[in-house]
Amino acid sequence: MKAFKLININDTDCSFLEGEMTESVNIDGNHFVIKTDFDPYQLTAHPAPRYQFVVTVKGKLRFRVTNGDTFIIEPGILLIAKDLKGEGHSWEIIDGNEWERIYIVPDHDADDFFVAKEFL
Repeated sequence: MKAFKLININDTDCSFLEGEMTESVNIDGNHFVIKTDFDPYQLTAHPAPRYQFVVTVKGKLRFRVTNGDTFIIEPGILLIAKDLKGEGHSWEIIDGNEWERIYIVPDHDADDFFVAKEFL
């Protein structure tokens, strides 16, 4: 499954890696669902509140990291959020007006099974 991983570099800057999450893995954790019509975090940079996987069910978004680079998330693309320090990332809905997603919160030290594009 295609994935993007938000990470910290230089201790506090946010960047991302593009790659894939391996299939058929079991991750112990909790989950909850949020549907967003408007969210004040949308255009405000913020770090991830915890290590989490974000599965988009509905919506198309552009994420922006510290250096201004962007990537697109939509259904079928997994987001792994590990940018827990610093300014973090921002996002904006670019198609429609809502973002429906499922958060999966793994154990703090759980493997994310992410394989960066350069290793595929």
